[in-house]
Amino acid sequence: MAKRVITFGEIMLRLAPEGYYRFVQADRLGATFGGGEANVAVSLANYGLDAAFVTKLPSHEIGQAAVNSLRRYGVDTSAIVRGGSRIGIYYLEKGASQRPSKVIYDRAGSSIAEASRSDFDWKAIFEGADWFHFTGITPALNDEVAAICLDACKAAKEAGIPISCDLNYRNKLWSKEKAGQVMGELCKYVDVCIANEEDAADVFGIKAANTDVTAGEVNREGYKDVAKQLADRFGFSKVAITLRESISANDNLWSAMLYDGADYHFSKKYKMHIVDRVGGGDSFGGGLIYACLNGYDSQATIEFAVAASCLKHSIEGDFNMVSVDEVTKLAGGDASGRVQR
Repeated sequence: MAKRVITFGEIMLRLAPEGYYRFVQADRLGATFGGGEANVAVSLANYGLDAAFVTKLPSHEIGQAAVNSLRRYGVDTSAIVRGGSRIGIYYLEKGASQRPSKVIYDRAGSSIAEASRSDFDWKAIFEGADWFHFTGITPALNDEVAAICLDACKAAKEAGIPISCDLNYRNKLWSKEKAGQVMGELCKYVDVCIANEEDAADVFGIKAANTDVTAGEVNREGYKDVAKQLADRFGFSKVAITLRESISANDNLWSAMLYDGADYHFSKKYKMHIVDRVGGGDSFGGGLIYACLNGYDSQATIEFAVAASCLKHSIEGDFNMVSVDEVTKLAGGDASGRVQR
């Protein structure tokens, strides 16, 4: 029987100009859906796991369109609460060359942001579950949603379910001080922590030596210390850190490190030409969870997660639409991109 993973967060309507048009140029916007934990659920469903996404969405047609976008890929939407009046929106302008991508949020007053703790019966939701995942974006919405996250973590811990969290700091949603305070409480329950080059510094003030993310300089050795400090502070069994070296908006070097409490495991490094980088971190999280649930060793786990995320950067939209076989081939060294016949 397939392992069951529960994810909780906000799914939003994504509106984006075609291609590389700027907002001020565009006379039409393409509409898709996405959001941190929903993206993870889609990844896992595509890998054949029993993945469920929990949120609150309005009962009107746009809310239903969001639900349908998940069902299309086999995500269980049965625990989604319906109510409230709007779905959060984010506008994406895709960057190119030295011009960065840009995101504008319009998510205030969304159904999930107005949810209450009584909306979710976590004991019932976690029935038969093998894993729970959330990100730092969700508790950033407001204090009530942070309390819902805490309820979920306590219920998962009580049920003996492993918990993963992607720190995912968003400065447009909350301050570093508030993030550190709230995430510090939630992380007491987390088993597997996922972060990027900047998250640990932004949320917990734990910085890697000799690293300048803005200049695209990442000191791999410095992240060993970051991972160990995080694990020592919160008791994480694993800490995974993605390492993005930005050459330009289109071209990045992509790798990651996994600390398993004993050893540090670095993945191979990929040179990526990017089609769409939104959801890149979520696809890494999905790969990591899949590998952990399937008993991969630490090196195989980080190779699978990085390969999954590398492939996501070649796919339009938030969702990573790849199979286990495709990820395994890339992780195994088939990176040529040659036509498969």
